[in-house]
Amino acid sequence: MHELGLLSGVVEVIAGAADGRRVRRVALDVGSRAGVIEHALYAAWPLAAGGTVCEGADLEVVVIPATVWCPACEAEREIDEFFALACPECGAPTADLRRGREFAIREVDVDSGA
Repeated sequence: MHELGLLSGVVEVIAGAADGRRVRRVALDVGSRAGVIEHALYAAWPLAAGGTVCEGADLEVVVIPATVWCPACEAEREIDEFFALACPECGAPTADLRRGREFAIREVDVDSGA
């Protein structure tokens, strides 16, 4: 489960920025083509966060749909898991993936420390 390794890196980055304050919530942007299984992230979160400032924090995963650029439509088009290198609207050939590979920290809520 590489999700645990990914989340361990997330926790490390957050712990460095939290300055010892307890983290209440972490939101991640995860692209639908990032090679990450959403439910595996939720399952691994308590293990990655345990014993850190993130222990007990809620995890929110925001799934970013994959899109491609269609040169014929001159627009981004959302694709599904059955994408066949063609625009889902007009059928023009395209492999220009614009969104869907993200894995990023969107937001972190920490105690005020006061």
